[in-house]
Amino acid sequence: MNFNIFEFFSQTIDLVQKQNHGSIPLILFIGFVFGVIIQWSRVDTFDKIAGFAMLKGFKVPKMLFFSIGIASIGLYFMIKMGWASYHIKPIMLGGLILGGVIFAIGMAILGLCPGTGPVAVSEGNIDVLVGLIAGIFAGALFTYFYGDLQSIMGPDYGKLTLTQLIDADWFIFLYGAALIAIGFLLPNREIEEEVGEV
Repeated sequence: MNFNIFEFFSQTIDLVQKQNHGSIPLILFIGFVFGVIIQWSRVDTFDKIAGFAMLKGFKVPKMLFFSIGIASIGLYFMIKMGWASYHIKPIMLGGLILGGVIFAIGMAILGLCPGTGPVAVSEGNIDVLVGLIAGIFAGALFTYFYGDLQSIMGPDYGKLTLTQLIDADWFIFLYGAALIAIGFLLPNREIEEEVGEV
């Protein structure tokens, strides 16, 4: 097998650039805003993720529910207006289950997820840097061997969405509003506060 990692990454970057996800300055701006929000909310720390995992800190799930709820409504509105489009991935249950397990193991070991990890690296966390590099190479290997992994991924059930299953515009607004409401209802408790009381 003749595998050149540098050539592979070059081809991958070239492919992504041709997919019209937006201009480089716009992508950099969105990434900068995302990083600022992560840094300001401090969800790039082990304590916040560990608190969420032990159900003792709720800043992370509050942010998740708010973000997904607002983005669900906003994205659906933008698609209806023709300002955005879906990029739906096919449902392959074997791959989803196995991928979820691997993701959970990696998050338990590192204490961070792929979204907050790079922000933690920018703060000097070497342990997360090791995990980030390993994750990049694991993703490259998965992409390279994707054709050989089809039997593990399971059957392809197609690119289904909730709006296809429930053919009603109001469902997205109800779904988004429900997530936002859950974010409001979760308690404002953090693991650092409990540790300080011991």
